[in-house]
Amino acid sequence: MTAPRLVPAAGTASVHEHAWVTESSHVTSEGRVRYVRCTSCPARRVDVAEPAWLPPSAISRLL
Repeated sequence: MTAPRLVPAAGTASVHEHAWVTESSHVTSEGRVRYVRCTSCPARRVDVAEPAWLPPSAISRLL
C-alpha cells in the first residue's frame, strides 16, 4: 500500500496574520455566507456563520 499523494493548493499563501474584510454576504439555508479578502495580500476565502452565537468558519481554502 502506498501513502496518498497530496496535491498542493494553487498558488502559495504568504505567511502573515490575515486581516479579513467582508466583500459581500448573503443568507442561505446553511447560515450567513460571507466572501472575504485579506487587506494585506490577494488571499480570499468564503466563510459561513451558523448560528448567530458561533464565530464564522472558513468553508473554502485560501485562493
